[in-house]
Amino acid sequence: MPDFQIDPTLYNGRPDDVSGRIPSECAVYDFLDTLDVAYQRLDHEAAPSIEACEGVEERLGAEICKNLFLCNRQKTDFYLLLMPGRKAFRTKDVTGQLGCSRLSFADGEQMQALLHTTPGSASVLGLLFDPDQRVRLVIDRDVMQHEFFACHPCANTSSLRFTVKDMLETVLPALGHEITYVTL
Repeated sequence: MPDFQIDPTLYNGRPDDVSGRIPSECAVYDFLDTLDVAYQRLDHEAAPSIEACEGVEERLGAEICKNLFLCNRQKTDFYLLLMPGRKAFRTKDVTGQLGCSRLSFADGEQMQALLHTTPGSASVLGLLFDPDQRVRLVIDRDVMQHEFFACHPCANTSSLRFTVKDMLETVLPALGHEITYVTL
């Protein structure tokens, strides 16, 4: 994406000035800070797709995880699937392992209601806003095979990097959602 602007500075932690940032993004910074999770932040223009994040990934030194917000046909069961950004998504690969009917993408209203974010900004950190655990967390095992984990802070104008160790040992337990691992 030739017009995609990235601030070249890799910041440690939250922005000094959060004015102009959305409340859910600020809540993510508060959450990570409360947990004493060290993270780096890269600010950039809105990233409309995982493909647009190539320069961000290069600067972060970590692959940004694809976060797919899915639901069943009845729109009663919701899933957040974390998978490597370059891996192809085929619903049958997931449904077979989850033992559920065919899944499709949930709509933006459901994403806003359950994860306090919008399409293009979905993140595992959005589970912070799902205390009733209506969203089932599903992670492709390949995501956890790297040193670093990268995602948006519920806003696609920044990207965060922290260790997979912190993700597994601190962030995910604090979010309180049971994890279902799959192999895609």
